[in-house]
Amino acid sequence: MRIAVVHSFYASGQPSGENEAVRDQVRALRAAGHEVKLFAAHTDELARRPSYPLRAALRVATGWGTDPLPRLLAYAPDVVHVHNLFPNFGRSWVREWGGPLVATLHNYRPLCAGATLYREGAKCTRCPDGDRWAGLRHGCYRGSRAATLPLAWAGRHGAAADPLLGRADRLVVLSELSLRMYLRTGMPAGRLVLVPNFVDAPQDEVPPDDTGRWLVAARLSAEKGVLELLGQWPADQPLDVVGDGELLAECRSVAPPSVRFLGRLDRAELRRRLPSWRGLVFPSRCYEGAPCLEVEALAAGLPIVAFAGSSVAESVRERGTGVVTRWDQPLGEVLADATTRFPSLRARCRQVYADHLTEQVWTARMTGLYADLTGPGTTGEPVRRNSGTDSR
Repeated sequence: MRIAVVHSFYASGQPSGENEAVRDQVRALRAAGHEVKLFAAHTDELARRPSYPLRAALRVATGWGTDPLPRLLAYAPDVVHVHNLFPNFGRSWVREWGGPLVATLHNYRPLCAGATLYREGAKCTRCPDGDRWAGLRHGCYRGSRAATLPLAWAGRHGAAADPLLGRADRLVVLSELSLRMYLRTGMPAGRLVLVPNFVDAPQDEVPPDDTGRWLVAARLSAEKGVLELLGQWPADQPLDVVGDGELLAECRSVAPPSVRFLGRLDRAELRRRLPSWRGLVFPSRCYEGAPCLEVEALAAGLPIVAFAGSSVAESVRERGTGVVTRWDQPLGEVLADATTRFPSLRARCRQVYADHLTEQVWTARMTGLYADLTGPGTTGEPVRRNSGTDSR
């Protein structure tokens, strides 16, 4: 099968799991014998050009601008798979593409200027609930009304009017929570398909080496919840924080002496070290899409402590790969219970990964999705391609 993948890569200054997932998926499809061409736009390169911010803003607001259509027509793929068009591709070209089109919804950008459905310390769904200009009033993109204006204008008629969402034959979501959120906005159930991300299997089987330390690996920004976690972290529990961000100084100021800040680790090094931690703590205060970190933890046999309200917490509860807690529960008691239970859950985590989240499983799901587009369209219930939960 000939597959065209379209993706606007985010700037490298801020690590992106979405960028990594796209690279992994292109490689996996090629390894499975498909001919795959990546049609990419790189923010790192384009941002050096004169007037880039203005051009990008106009492109986002109007949907017109740089598009891959001429190159797609020349390539003549069997299917086009769009991952991200923001902010370096226009959107209006998708209406002119006559062949099968798939789009992956990695985040909530079509519903929220900030892409996270999070604002001022809490989850926020005002824009998708009908208050289309709430994001502009609050400057939800980069804390700036000027920066938010193009996104607010583009989304003023709601997600159903988004050219990509309206045109795509299938919309891939990565978690049950994302599936519910997009259904809530009126996306047709028959075009939504749940296909979770995968990560590569560990190259070497590393035996667990529990050092007694917990792990948090996240961007140190408000929606990730690390600051609140550190504010109530028990002084007798060793914790390593991997990541960087605008809240680093505040995180350091509230953390007890048992917390170490390791800064950023590249993906390979973090994955190599995952089996050495006692467990992964996931304190996100936003819904999340489907972080690759969760899958990497399961592949390494690392159980998870997740705070309720995120897609990761739902996954942990459904799959039995850790414990789910709430912010009003005594954290010391939760960690003590997890310390007792987690050694026996390591094998369970690896099994969940092996059954549902490997490259081979993902490739079979995605190939099946592409093949579906050559037959009768799916209608009715949203499609779940063996998500690894009890939902079917």
